[in-house]
Amino acid sequence: MASPVVDSEYLKEIDKARRDLRALISSRNCAPIMLRLAWHDAGTYDVKTKTGGPNGSIRNEEEYSHGSNNGLKKAIDWCEEVKEKHPRITYADLYQLAGVVAVEVTGGPTIDFVPGRKDSKISPKEGRLPDAKQGAPHLRDIFYRMGLTDKDIVALSGGHSLGRAHPERSGFDGPWTKEPLKFDNSYFVELLKGESEELLQLPTDKALVEDPAFRPYVELYAKDEDAFFRDYATAHKKLSELGFTPSGSKPIIKDSIVLAQGAVGIAVAAAVVILSCLYEVRKKSK
Repeated sequence: MASPVVDSEYLKEIDKARRDLRALISSRNCAPIMLRLAWHDAGTYDVKTKTGGPNGSIRNEEEYSHGSNNGLKKAIDWCEEVKEKHPRITYADLYQLAGVVAVEVTGGPTIDFVPGRKDSKISPKEGRLPDAKQGAPHLRDIFYRMGLTDKDIVALSGGHSLGRAHPERSGFDGPWTKEPLKFDNSYFVELLKGESEELLQLPTDKALVEDPAFRPYVELYAKDEDAFFRDYATAHKKLSELGFTPSGSKPIIKDSIVLAQGAVGIAVAAAVVILSCLYEVRKKSK
C-alpha cells in the first residue's frame, strides 16, 4: 500500500485521533493493552529482510490469532472506533499513536510521534515476538533482529509497569507492580527486591537482573526515574519507527515557515534601503 500524504489536514486528523484515544483509554482503563498492541505490531520487524514492523498488519486475523497476540483483538476493535471517525489515518499510524497515548495518560514520558506509516496486509510468520519463558540470549536474538540494543531491551521492559499477565493469554497471572495503571520506574524497583507472592516476575524479567550487561540499566532506572523516562521515550520511538523513514513533515513545515518569514524580512529590509536611497537622491537633485 502507498504511504499516506502527510499534509496539514492529515496532521489535524492525527491531533483529533489523539484526543479521541486519550478519552477512550482513560474511560476504559485500557492503556496496558493499547501499549501491547503497538508493541506487537512493531515488534515483528526484521532489520535484515526489511519485513514486519509497525505497518498495521496485526489487524489481519492471521496475525492477531498468533499465540503471542492472544487478547489483542479487543484492542484492535477499540481502535476501529477511532478509525471510523478518522478514516484517512492509516492503521499503522493509529496503533502506534495509541501506544504513545497509553504511556502519556498513565503518567509516562512524552514520546515524539511522527506520522506517515503505510499499511500492509502481509503478516509475518509466527515466532518473531519475545517468549516470556526464555532468558537473556532469546531477548537479544529477538531485539537485535529488530536493530535494537541492550539499553533498548531494558528500557522497553519497563513498560511492564503497566498491566498484568492473564493466564488465558500467556499462561502467567498477576501484575508486575502494585499500581498497574501507573507508568513509572517501579518495575525496576520491584525487580531488585526479588520475587514476591504478590507480584509477577517472568523468566525474561529475571534475566534483566541476572545478566551482567542488563543489570546496570535496571539499577540505574530503579534509582533514577528521569533517566528511565528519557531512555524509554527514545527506545519506544525507535520501536515505533522500525522500517519507517519519517518524512519529517512537521519539521519541514516549521522550517519552510521560518525560511518564508526570513525571506519576507529580507525583502522588506531591502525595500526600505531602496526607498531610503531614492529619497536621498531626490533630495539632492532638488
